Amino acid sequence: MEVMDTLGLRTIAVSLALALFVGWAWRVFNWVWVTPRKMEKCLRKQGLHGNTYRFLFGDSKENSEMVKNAKSKPINLSGDVVARASPFINHTVKKYGKNSFIWFGPTPRLLITDPELIREVLTKNYRFKKLKQNPIVRMFSNGLGSIEGDQWAQHRKLLTPAFHLQKLKLMLPVMYISCTELVRKWEEKVEKNGWCELDIVPYLRTFTSDVISRTAFGSSYKEGSRVFEIQCQQIQLIMKSLQSVYIPGWRFLPTKNNRRMKELYNEIQSSLENIIDKKTKAMQAGETNSDDLLGVLLESISNEQLQTGPGNVGMSLHDVIGECKLFYFAGQDTTSNVLVWTLILLSNHLDWQIRAREEVLQVLGSRGTPDFDNLNQLKVVTMILHEVLRLYPPGDHLTRMVDEETTLGGLILPPGAEISMPILLLNYDQDEWGEDAKEFNPERFAAGVSNATKNNLAPYIPFGWGPRICIGQNFAMLEAKLGLATILQHFSFELSPSYTHAPTTVVTLQPQHGASLIIRKL
Repeated sequence: MEVMDTLGLRTIAVSLALALFVGWAWRVFNWVWVTPRKMEKCLRKQGLHGNTYRFLFGDSKENSEMVKNAKSKPINLSGDVVARASPFINHTVKKYGKNSFIWFGPTPRLLITDPELIREVLTKNYRFKKLKQNPIVRMFSNGLGSIEGDQWAQHRKLLTPAFHLQKLKLMLPVMYISCTELVRKWEEKVEKNGWCELDIVPYLRTFTSDVISRTAFGSSYKEGSRVFEIQCQQIQLIMKSLQSVYIPGWRFLPTKNNRRMKELYNEIQSSLENIIDKKTKAMQAGETNSDDLLGVLLESISNEQLQTGPGNVGMSLHDVIGECKLFYFAGQDTTSNVLVWTLILLSNHLDWQIRAREEVLQVLGSRGTPDFDNLNQLKVVTMILHEVLRLYPPGDHLTRMVDEETTLGGLILPPGAEISMPILLLNYDQDEWGEDAKEFNPERFAAGVSNATKNNLAPYIPFGWGPRICIGQNFAMLEAKLGLATILQHFSFELSPSYTHAPTTVVTLQPQHGASLIIRKL
Protein backbone atom coordinates (compact mmCIF):
# COMPACT_ATOMS: atom_id res chain seq x y z
CA MET A 1 0.00 0.00 0.00
CA GLU A 2 2.84 2.39 0.89
CA VAL A 3 4.51 1.66 -2.46
CA MET A 4 1.27 2.45 -4.29
CA ASP A 5 0.84 5.67 -2.30
CA THR A 6 4.40 6.68 -3.21
CA LEU A 7 3.81 5.91 -6.87
CA GLY A 8 0.58 7.89 -6.76
CA LEU A 9 2.31 10.93 -5.28
CA ARG A 10 5.04 10.69 -7.88
CA THR A 11 2.46 10.47 -10.65
CA ILE A 12 0.66 13.54 -9.31
CA ALA A 13 3.95 15.45 -9.01
CA VAL A 14 4.98 14.54 -12.54
CA SER A 15 1.54 15.46 -13.85
CA LEU A 16 1.66 18.85 -12.11
CA ALA A 17 5.17 19.51 -13.41
CA LEU A 18 4.11 18.52 -16.92
CA ALA A 19 1.02 20.74 -16.71
CA LEU A 20 3.13 23.68 -15.52
CA PHE A 21 5.63 23.10 -18.32
CA VAL A 22 2.89 22.86 -20.96
CA GLY A 23 1.25 26.02 -19.61
CA TRP A 24 4.55 27.88 -19.63
CA ALA A 25 5.41 26.60 -23.12
CA TRP A 26 2.01 27.72 -24.43
CA ARG A 27 2.45 31.22 -22.97
CA VAL A 28 5.85 31.51 -24.61
CA PHE A 29 4.55 30.17 -27.94
CA ASN A 30 1.58 32.53 -27.75
CA TRP A 31 3.92 35.48 -27.05
CA VAL A 32 6.42 34.75 -29.84
CA TRP A 33 4.07 33.43 -32.54
CA VAL A 34 0.28 33.25 -32.06
CA THR A 35 -0.32 36.82 -30.84
CA PRO A 36 2.06 38.50 -33.34
CA ARG A 37 0.42 36.66 -36.25
CA LYS A 38 -3.07 37.70 -35.08
CA MET A 39 -1.96 41.31 -34.70
CA GLU A 40 -0.32 41.31 -38.13
CA LYS A 41 -3.55 40.05 -39.72
CA CYS A 42 -5.52 42.77 -37.93
CA LEU A 43 -3.18 45.54 -39.12
CA ARG A 44 -3.02 44.38 -42.73
CA LYS A 45 -6.84 44.27 -42.94
CA GLN A 46 -6.79 48.01 -42.18
CA GLY A 47 -4.45 48.84 -45.04
CA LEU A 48 -1.22 49.01 -43.03
CA HIS A 49 1.95 47.56 -44.55
CA GLY A 50 5.25 46.21 -43.25
CA ASN A 51 7.54 43.21 -43.26
CA THR A 52 6.06 39.79 -42.53
CA TYR A 53 6.63 38.86 -38.90
CA ARG A 54 9.74 36.76 -38.32
CA PHE A 55 9.88 34.46 -35.31
CA LEU A 56 10.95 36.18 -32.05
CA PHE A 57 13.30 38.75 -33.60
CA GLY A 58 10.87 40.51 -35.95
CA ASP A 59 12.82 43.28 -37.71
CA SER A 60 15.57 43.44 -35.06
CA LYS A 61 18.28 41.78 -37.14
CA GLU A 62 17.57 43.86 -40.25
CA ASN A 63 17.43 47.00 -38.12
CA SER A 64 20.78 46.22 -36.47
CA GLU A 65 22.41 45.52 -39.82
CA MET A 66 21.16 48.81 -41.28
CA VAL A 67 22.37 50.75 -38.25
CA LYS A 68 25.78 49.08 -38.51
CA ASN A 69 26.05 49.91 -42.23
CA ALA A 70 24.92 53.50 -41.67
CA LYS A 71 27.50 54.03 -38.93
CA SER A 72 30.28 52.81 -41.24
CA LYS A 73 29.78 55.70 -43.69
CA PRO A 74 29.87 59.41 -42.81
CA ILE A 75 27.81 61.87 -44.84
CA ASN A 76 28.44 65.38 -46.09
CA LEU A 77 26.92 68.35 -44.30
CA SER A 78 23.96 68.44 -46.68
CA GLY A 79 23.50 64.65 -46.57
CA ASP A 80 20.47 62.64 -45.51
CA VAL A 81 20.45 62.80 -41.70
CA VAL A 82 17.30 60.64 -41.42
CA ALA A 83 18.80 57.82 -43.51
CA ARG A 84 21.90 57.74 -41.32
CA ALA A 85 20.41 58.25 -37.85
CA SER A 86 17.12 56.32 -38.35
CA PRO A 87 17.94 54.02 -41.27
CA PHE A 88 15.33 51.32 -40.71
CA ILE A 89 12.40 53.68 -40.18
CA ASN A 90 13.51 55.67 -43.22
CA HIS A 91 13.73 52.47 -45.28
CA THR A 92 10.32 51.24 -44.09
CA VAL A 93 8.50 54.47 -44.96
CA LYS A 94 10.11 54.59 -48.40
CA LYS A 95 9.19 50.94 -49.05
CA TYR A 96 5.71 50.75 -47.54
CA GLY A 97 4.57 54.37 -47.30
CA LYS A 98 3.53 56.45 -44.31
CA ASN A 99 0.85 53.93 -43.26
CA SER A 100 3.30 51.26 -42.19
CA PHE A 101 4.56 49.28 -39.23
CA ILE A 102 7.76 47.65 -38.04
CA TRP A 103 8.40 44.71 -35.72
CA PHE A 104 10.16 45.36 -32.43
CA GLY A 105 10.77 41.71 -31.57
CA PRO A 106 7.30 40.08 -31.46
CA THR A 107 5.56 43.46 -31.04
CA PRO A 108 4.24 45.52 -33.98
CA ARG A 109 5.04 49.23 -33.83
CA LEU A 110 2.90 51.54 -36.00
CA LEU A 111 4.61 54.53 -37.59
CA ILE A 112 2.28 57.51 -37.09
CA THR A 113 3.07 60.59 -39.18
CA ASP A 114 -0.30 62.36 -39.41
CA PRO A 115 -0.12 65.57 -37.30
CA GLU A 116 -3.66 65.24 -35.97
CA LEU A 117 -3.11 61.63 -34.91
CA ILE A 118 0.16 62.55 -33.20
CA ARG A 119 -1.58 65.27 -31.23
CA GLU A 120 -4.29 62.81 -30.21
CA VAL A 121 -1.75 60.25 -29.03
CA LEU A 122 0.25 62.78 -27.00
CA THR A 123 -2.80 64.53 -25.56
CA LYS A 124 -4.70 61.42 -24.46
CA ASN A 125 -1.98 60.01 -22.21
CA TYR A 126 -4.55 57.95 -20.30
CA ARG A 127 -5.14 55.84 -23.43
CA PHE A 128 -1.73 55.95 -25.08
CA LYS A 129 0.81 55.18 -22.39
CA LYS A 130 4.57 55.20 -22.13
CA LEU A 131 6.16 51.85 -22.93
CA LYS A 132 6.76 49.51 -20.04
CA GLN A 133 10.41 49.94 -19.30
CA ASN A 134 12.87 47.20 -20.01
CA PRO A 135 14.13 46.19 -16.52
CA ILE A 136 17.68 46.89 -17.69
CA VAL A 137 16.72 50.46 -18.61
CA ARG A 138 14.83 50.82 -15.32
CA MET A 139 18.12 50.33 -13.46
CA PHE A 140 19.39 53.43 -15.27
CA SER A 141 16.42 55.75 -14.76
CA ASN A 142 12.95 55.30 -13.32
CA GLY A 143 11.69 58.85 -12.86
CA LEU A 144 8.83 60.98 -14.15
CA GLY A 145 9.42 60.01 -17.76
CA SER A 146 8.51 56.35 -17.25
CA ILE A 147 5.77 56.18 -14.61
CA GLU A 148 1.99 56.32 -15.20
CA GLY A 149 -1.38 57.11 -13.64
CA ASP A 150 -1.75 58.53 -10.14
CA GLN A 151 1.94 58.06 -9.41
CA TRP A 152 2.87 60.19 -12.44
CA ALA A 153 0.33 62.87 -11.49
CA GLN A 154 1.68 63.02 -7.93
CA HIS A 155 5.31 63.20 -9.02
CA ARG A 156 4.52 65.86 -11.61
CA LYS A 157 2.77 67.94 -8.96
CA LEU A 158 5.73 67.68 -6.59
CA LEU A 159 8.34 68.40 -9.26
CA THR A 160 6.61 71.35 -10.93
CA PRO A 161 7.73 73.98 -8.33
CA ALA A 162 11.37 73.07 -9.01
CA PHE A 163 11.03 74.29 -12.61
CA HIS A 164 8.96 77.41 -11.97
CA LEU A 165 10.37 80.49 -13.73
CA GLN A 166 11.09 82.21 -10.42
CA LYS A 167 13.23 79.26 -9.34
CA LEU A 168 15.02 79.22 -12.70
CA LYS A 169 15.88 82.90 -12.28
CA LEU A 170 17.53 82.07 -8.95
CA MET A 171 19.52 79.26 -10.60
CA LEU A 172 20.88 81.46 -13.39
CA PRO A 173 23.91 82.85 -11.46
CA VAL A 174 24.85 79.27 -10.54
CA MET A 175 24.59 78.24 -14.19
CA TYR A 176 26.82 81.16 -15.15
CA ILE A 177 29.60 79.87 -12.88
CA SER A 178 29.74 76.80 -15.11
CA CYS A 179 29.86 79.06 -18.19
CA THR A 180 32.88 80.93 -16.83
CA GLU A 181 34.61 77.60 -16.16
CA LEU A 182 34.06 76.59 -19.80
CA VAL A 183 35.40 79.92 -21.03
CA ARG A 184 38.47 79.61 -18.79
CA LYS A 185 39.28 76.13 -20.14
CA TRP A 186 38.98 77.28 -23.77
CA GLU A 187 41.02 80.42 -23.12
CA GLU A 188 43.82 78.25 -21.73
CA LYS A 189 43.72 76.20 -24.93
CA VAL A 190 43.91 79.21 -27.27
CA GLU A 191 46.28 81.27 -25.10
CA LYS A 192 49.48 80.51 -27.04
CA ASN A 193 48.37 81.13 -30.63
CA GLY A 194 45.02 82.83 -30.20
CA TRP A 195 43.33 79.75 -31.65
CA CYS A 196 43.27 75.98 -31.29
CA GLU A 197 41.60 72.90 -32.74
CA LEU A 198 39.51 70.99 -30.29
CA ASP A 199 36.73 68.44 -29.99
CA ILE A 200 33.99 70.41 -28.26
CA VAL A 201 31.92 67.36 -27.26
CA PRO A 202 33.65 66.45 -23.97
CA TYR A 203 33.83 70.12 -22.94
CA LEU A 204 30.13 70.73 -23.48
CA ARG A 205 29.23 67.47 -21.75
CA THR A 206 31.29 68.56 -18.76
CA PHE A 207 29.67 72.01 -18.90
CA THR A 208 26.08 70.68 -18.83
CA SER A 209 27.04 68.07 -16.24
CA ASP A 210 28.46 70.84 -14.07
CA VAL A 211 25.30 72.93 -14.54
CA ILE A 212 22.99 70.12 -13.51
CA SER A 213 25.29 69.17 -10.63
CA ARG A 214 25.21 72.71 -9.24
CA THR A 215 21.52 73.40 -9.87
CA ALA A 216 20.29 69.97 -8.76
CA PHE A 217 22.53 69.30 -5.77
CA GLY A 218 23.79 72.70 -4.63
CA SER A 219 26.82 72.41 -2.38
CA SER A 220 27.03 68.66 -3.11
CA TYR A 221 27.64 69.27 -6.82
CA LYS A 222 31.10 67.64 -6.78
CA GLU A 223 29.60 64.45 -5.40
CA GLY A 224 26.83 64.76 -7.97
CA SER A 225 29.41 64.87 -10.74
CA ARG A 226 30.26 61.28 -9.93
CA VAL A 227 26.67 60.40 -10.82
CA PHE A 228 27.33 61.73 -14.32
CA GLU A 229 30.44 59.58 -14.69
CA ILE A 230 28.54 56.46 -13.64
CA GLN A 231 25.64 57.21 -15.99
CA CYS A 232 28.02 57.53 -18.95
CA GLN A 233 29.24 54.00 -18.25
CA GLN A 234 25.68 52.75 -17.79
CA ILE A 235 24.56 54.14 -21.17
CA GLN A 236 27.26 52.17 -22.98
CA LEU A 237 26.22 48.92 -21.27
CA ILE A 238 22.51 49.56 -21.84
CA MET A 239 22.98 50.22 -25.55
CA LYS A 240 24.91 46.98 -25.83
CA SER A 241 22.06 45.10 -24.10
CA LEU A 242 19.34 46.71 -26.23
CA GLN A 243 20.91 45.53 -29.47
CA SER A 244 19.24 42.16 -28.94
CA VAL A 245 15.66 41.14 -28.08
CA TYR A 246 15.01 41.29 -24.34
CA ILE A 247 14.43 37.85 -22.82
CA PRO A 248 12.70 37.91 -19.40
CA GLY A 249 15.08 36.89 -16.62
CA TRP A 250 18.23 37.29 -18.72
CA ARG A 251 19.44 40.18 -16.56
CA PHE A 252 19.79 37.81 -13.59
CA LEU A 253 22.42 35.66 -15.31
CA PRO A 254 25.95 36.43 -14.02
CA THR A 255 27.31 37.66 -17.35
CA LYS A 256 30.13 40.21 -17.38
CA ASN A 257 27.74 42.89 -18.67
CA ASN A 258 25.10 42.13 -16.02
CA ARG A 259 27.62 42.08 -13.17
CA ARG A 260 29.00 45.46 -14.18
CA MET A 261 25.47 46.89 -14.51
CA LYS A 262 24.71 45.75 -10.97
CA GLU A 263 27.92 47.29 -9.62
CA LEU A 264 27.16 50.64 -11.26
CA TYR A 265 23.55 50.52 -10.05
CA ASN A 266 24.65 49.97 -6.45
CA GLU A 267 27.24 52.74 -6.67
CA ILE A 268 24.84 55.32 -8.05
CA GLN A 269 22.18 54.39 -5.47
CA SER A 270 24.70 54.79 -2.65
CA SER A 271 25.97 58.14 -3.98
CA LEU A 272 22.49 59.61 -4.30
CA GLU A 273 21.35 58.27 -0.91
CA ASN A 274 24.32 60.07 0.72
CA ILE A 275 23.57 63.33 -1.14
CA ILE A 276 19.86 63.21 -0.21
CA ASP A 277 20.61 62.38 3.42
CA LYS A 278 23.08 65.28 3.74
CA LYS A 279 20.67 67.69 2.04
CA THR A 280 17.74 66.63 4.25
CA LYS A 281 19.75 67.07 7.45
CA ALA A 282 21.13 70.44 6.33
CA MET A 283 17.62 71.70 5.47
CA GLN A 284 16.25 70.53 8.82
CA ALA A 285 19.08 72.30 10.62
CA GLY A 286 18.53 75.50 8.61
CA GLU A 287 22.07 75.30 7.22
CA THR A 288 21.04 75.49 3.54
CA ASN A 289 18.21 76.83 1.41
CA SER A 290 16.03 74.97 -1.06
CA ASP A 291 16.93 76.87 -4.23
CA ASP A 292 18.40 73.83 -5.99
CA LEU A 293 16.24 71.18 -7.68
CA LEU A 294 16.78 68.58 -4.97
CA GLY A 295 15.98 71.09 -2.24
CA VAL A 296 12.74 72.19 -3.94
CA LEU A 297 11.75 68.55 -4.41
CA LEU A 298 12.44 67.64 -0.78
CA GLU A 299 10.60 70.75 0.41
CA SER A 300 7.58 69.89 -1.80
CA ILE A 301 7.47 66.37 -0.38
CA SER A 302 7.67 67.78 3.16
CA ASN A 303 4.79 70.19 2.47
CA GLU A 304 2.74 67.41 0.92
CA GLN A 305 3.33 65.28 4.02
CA LEU A 306 2.10 68.12 6.24
CA GLN A 307 -1.10 68.36 4.21
CA THR A 308 -1.92 64.67 3.83
CA GLY A 309 -0.18 62.99 6.75
CA PRO A 310 2.74 60.54 6.79
CA GLY A 311 0.66 57.69 5.40
CA ASN A 312 0.23 59.36 2.01
CA VAL A 313 3.60 60.87 1.16
CA GLY A 314 4.04 61.51 -2.56
CA MET A 315 7.51 60.02 -2.93
CA SER A 316 9.66 57.43 -1.23
CA LEU A 317 13.45 57.62 -1.05
CA HIS A 318 13.52 55.22 -4.02
CA ASP A 319 11.31 57.63 -5.98
CA VAL A 320 13.50 60.64 -5.16
CA ILE A 321 16.59 58.75 -6.31
CA GLY A 322 14.81 57.91 -9.56
CA GLU A 323 14.00 61.56 -10.17
CA CYS A 324 17.59 62.58 -9.40
CA LYS A 325 18.82 60.10 -12.01
CA LEU A 326 16.41 61.63 -14.51
CA PHE A 327 17.59 65.16 -13.60
CA TYR A 328 21.06 64.10 -14.60
CA PHE A 329 20.34 62.25 -17.81
CA ALA A 330 17.70 64.63 -19.21
CA GLY A 331 19.44 67.75 -17.93
CA GLN A 332 22.91 66.84 -19.12
CA ASP A 333 22.78 64.73 -22.27
CA THR A 334 20.01 66.60 -24.05
CA THR A 335 21.37 70.13 -23.64
CA SER A 336 24.97 69.21 -24.38
CA ASN A 337 23.96 67.67 -27.71
CA VAL A 338 21.85 70.70 -28.62
CA LEU A 339 24.85 72.97 -27.99
CA VAL A 340 27.19 70.68 -29.93
CA TRP A 341 24.93 70.66 -33.00
CA THR A 342 24.41 74.42 -32.67
CA LEU A 343 28.15 75.15 -32.82
CA ILE A 344 28.56 72.72 -35.73
CA LEU A 345 25.79 74.39 -37.73
CA LEU A 346 26.96 77.91 -36.89
CA SER A 347 30.46 76.87 -37.98
CA ASN A 348 29.03 75.88 -41.35
CA HIS A 349 26.78 78.96 -41.58
CA LEU A 350 29.05 81.81 -40.57
CA ASP A 351 26.47 84.42 -41.57
CA TRP A 352 24.16 83.18 -38.81
CA GLN A 353 27.07 82.98 -36.35
CA ILE A 354 27.91 86.63 -37.07
CA ARG A 355 24.25 87.64 -36.80
CA ALA A 356 23.85 85.84 -33.47
CA ARG A 357 27.05 87.35 -32.06
CA GLU A 358 25.99 90.86 -33.07
CA GLU A 359 22.74 90.36 -31.19
CA VAL A 360 24.52 89.01 -28.11
CA LEU A 361 27.01 91.89 -28.05
CA GLN A 362 24.22 94.42 -28.53
CA VAL A 363 22.12 92.99 -25.68
CA LEU A 364 24.82 91.79 -23.28
CA GLY A 365 27.97 93.59 -24.31
CA SER A 366 31.34 91.93 -24.79
CA ARG A 367 31.71 90.87 -21.18
CA GLY A 368 28.30 91.50 -19.68
CA THR A 369 26.82 88.96 -17.28
CA PRO A 370 23.54 87.62 -18.68
CA ASP A 371 20.37 87.81 -16.61
CA PHE A 372 16.94 86.30 -17.20
CA ASP A 373 15.43 89.38 -18.83
CA ASN A 374 18.19 90.09 -21.34
CA LEU A 375 18.44 86.40 -22.30
CA ASN A 376 14.76 86.65 -23.28
CA GLN A 377 15.69 89.48 -25.65
CA LEU A 378 17.92 87.18 -27.72
CA LYS A 379 15.45 86.53 -30.55
CA VAL A 380 18.01 85.41 -33.15
CA VAL A 381 19.65 83.03 -30.68
CA THR A 382 16.22 81.58 -29.88
CA MET A 383 15.43 81.10 -33.58
CA ILE A 384 18.74 79.31 -34.07
CA LEU A 385 18.14 76.94 -31.15
CA HIS A 386 14.67 76.06 -32.43
CA GLU A 387 16.05 75.29 -35.88
CA VAL A 388 18.80 73.12 -34.37
CA LEU A 389 16.18 71.23 -32.36
CA ARG A 390 14.25 70.66 -35.59
CA LEU A 391 17.20 69.34 -37.59
CA TYR A 392 18.88 67.46 -34.74
CA PRO A 393 16.23 66.69 -32.09
CA PRO A 394 17.61 64.94 -28.98
CA GLY A 395 15.27 61.97 -29.50
CA ASP A 396 14.63 60.66 -33.01
CA HIS A 397 11.22 59.20 -32.09
CA LEU A 398 8.57 58.99 -29.38
CA THR A 399 6.81 55.73 -28.53
CA ARG A 400 3.55 54.83 -26.82
CA MET A 401 1.55 51.64 -26.26
CA VAL A 402 -2.08 50.58 -25.80
CA ASP A 403 -3.22 48.17 -23.08
CA GLU A 404 -6.61 47.43 -24.63
CA GLU A 405 -8.28 47.68 -28.03
CA THR A 406 -8.23 51.36 -28.95
CA THR A 407 -9.28 53.49 -31.90
CA LEU A 408 -6.98 56.10 -33.42
CA GLY A 409 -8.42 58.00 -36.35
CA GLY A 410 -9.90 55.27 -38.52
CA LEU A 411 -7.61 52.58 -37.09
CA ILE A 412 -8.43 49.91 -34.55
CA LEU A 413 -5.31 49.13 -32.52
CA PRO A 414 -5.13 45.68 -30.89
CA PRO A 415 -4.00 45.46 -27.24
CA GLY A 416 -0.23 45.31 -26.92
CA ALA A 417 0.42 47.28 -30.12
CA GLU A 418 2.93 50.12 -29.96
CA ILE A 419 2.96 53.50 -31.66
CA SER A 420 6.07 55.26 -32.91
CA MET A 421 6.11 58.93 -33.85
CA PRO A 422 9.31 59.40 -35.90
CA ILE A 423 10.25 62.95 -34.91
CA LEU A 424 13.38 63.11 -37.07
CA LEU A 425 11.50 61.93 -40.18
CA LEU A 426 8.69 64.42 -39.53
CA ASN A 427 11.09 67.32 -39.07
CA TYR A 428 12.51 66.77 -42.57
CA ASP A 429 9.11 66.33 -44.26
CA GLN A 430 8.93 68.79 -47.17
CA ASP A 431 5.12 68.53 -47.26
CA GLU A 432 5.04 70.15 -43.83
CA TRP A 433 8.20 72.27 -43.65
CA GLY A 434 8.61 73.31 -47.28
CA GLU A 435 11.15 72.55 -49.99
CA ASP A 436 13.98 73.83 -47.78
CA ALA A 437 13.14 71.32 -45.00
CA LYS A 438 16.65 69.85 -45.15
CA GLU A 439 18.33 73.24 -44.96
CA PHE A 440 19.42 75.23 -41.92
CA ASN A 441 17.10 78.24 -41.95
CA PRO A 442 16.35 79.75 -38.51
CA GLU A 443 14.29 82.45 -40.25
CA ARG A 444 11.38 79.99 -40.40
CA PHE A 445 10.96 80.54 -36.63
CA ALA A 446 10.99 84.36 -36.85
CA ALA A 447 7.24 84.52 -36.16
CA GLY A 448 7.38 81.84 -33.47
CA VAL A 449 7.05 78.07 -33.36
CA SER A 450 3.35 77.99 -34.23
CA ASN A 451 3.98 79.78 -37.56
CA ALA A 452 7.08 77.89 -38.63
CA THR A 453 5.49 75.32 -40.96
CA LYS A 454 3.64 75.60 -44.28
CA ASN A 455 0.19 74.84 -42.90
CA ASN A 456 0.91 75.42 -39.19
CA LEU A 457 -0.01 71.77 -38.63
CA ALA A 458 3.26 69.85 -38.43
CA PRO A 459 4.05 68.79 -34.86
CA TYR A 460 7.20 70.49 -33.57
CA ILE A 461 7.79 68.34 -30.52
CA PRO A 462 11.45 68.33 -29.41
CA PHE A 463 10.19 68.29 -25.81
CA GLY A 464 7.08 66.18 -26.41
CA TRP A 465 3.49 67.44 -26.32
CA GLY A 466 0.38 67.41 -24.18
CA PRO A 467 0.21 66.63 -20.44
CA ARG A 468 3.54 64.78 -20.55
CA ILE A 469 5.50 67.56 -22.23
CA CYS A 470 9.02 67.71 -20.76
CA ILE A 471 8.85 69.43 -17.38
CA GLY A 472 12.41 70.72 -17.82
CA GLN A 473 12.05 72.37 -21.25
CA ASN A 474 12.36 75.93 -19.86
CA PHE A 475 15.42 74.86 -17.85
CA ALA A 476 17.01 73.32 -20.97
CA MET A 477 16.31 76.34 -23.19
CA LEU A 478 17.61 78.76 -20.55
CA GLU A 479 20.80 76.75 -20.14
CA ALA A 480 21.31 76.47 -23.92
CA LYS A 481 20.77 80.24 -24.42
CA LEU A 482 23.16 81.07 -21.60
CA GLY A 483 25.84 78.68 -22.83
CA LEU A 484 25.62 79.80 -26.46
CA ALA A 485 25.53 83.51 -25.59
CA THR A 486 28.62 83.19 -23.39
CA ILE A 487 30.56 81.30 -26.07
CA LEU A 488 29.60 83.89 -28.72
CA GLN A 489 30.82 86.68 -26.42
CA HIS A 490 34.31 85.20 -26.15
CA PHE A 491 35.03 83.06 -29.22
CA SER A 492 34.49 82.59 -32.92
CA PHE A 493 34.56 79.09 -34.37
CA GLU A 494 34.64 77.21 -37.65
CA LEU A 495 34.70 73.58 -38.74
CA SER A 496 38.06 71.86 -38.62
CA PRO A 497 39.21 70.11 -41.81
CA SER A 498 39.24 66.93 -39.69
CA TYR A 499 35.54 67.20 -38.81
CA THR A 500 33.49 64.19 -39.97
CA HIS A 501 29.74 64.60 -40.21
CA ALA A 502 28.22 61.44 -38.76
CA PRO A 503 24.98 61.97 -36.80
CA THR A 504 23.99 58.81 -34.97
CA THR A 505 21.53 57.78 -32.29
CA VAL A 506 22.98 56.59 -28.98
CA VAL A 507 19.96 57.21 -26.73
CA THR A 508 20.09 60.78 -28.08
CA LEU A 509 21.16 62.10 -31.49
CA GLN A 510 24.86 62.93 -31.36
CA PRO A 511 27.97 63.18 -33.59
CA GLN A 512 29.52 59.72 -33.84
CA HIS A 513 33.11 60.96 -34.26
CA GLY A 514 32.98 64.04 -32.08
CA ALA A 515 32.98 67.66 -33.26
CA SER A 516 36.39 69.12 -34.08
CA LEU A 517 36.26 72.90 -34.45
CA ILE A 518 38.81 75.70 -34.81
CA ILE A 519 38.25 77.99 -31.82
CA ARG A 520 39.53 81.60 -31.93
CA LYS A 521 39.67 84.10 -29.07
CA LEU A 522 37.86 87.37 -29.81
